[in-house]
Amino acid sequence: MTEVTGQMEVRSFDSPDEVREFAGHGHADAVTLANGKTALRGHYEPGWQWSKDVRPIAGTELCQVSHLGFCVAGQMDVTMPSGGDSQVVHMRAGDLARIPPGHDAWVVGEETCVFIDLGDVGSYAQSKT
Repeated sequence: MTEVTGQMEVRSFDSPDEVREFAGHGHADAVTLANGKTALRGHYEPGWQWSKDVRPIAGTELCQVSHLGFCVAGQMDVTMPSGGDSQVVHMRAGDLARIPPGHDAWVVGEETCVFIDLGDVGSYAQSKT
């Protein structure tokens, strides 16, 4: 559903503009608003890891996207190996997260991690070819 009134706009992830399939283990529903800002609802299935499921699409060693979002369900671990800090940060349902470029991430456990991402995700998981 799209609803536009004056300067306001309402969109639903249930009718995405695009579904971006990962190389395996999930997908992201992409919605782009009239102002050009894209938001994603990622479904990261058990076994998903950025370096296995998105790296082949992105073509970079680590994720170079800045994320800002809310974990709706499941759990995910994130690490920043490129910054010299290999500390792992754990994210679970109910957590807000800001993740800078240069990270790897993976789903923890047997539940799909659902993450609403309002970061710089306009080209996230889009093939460069």
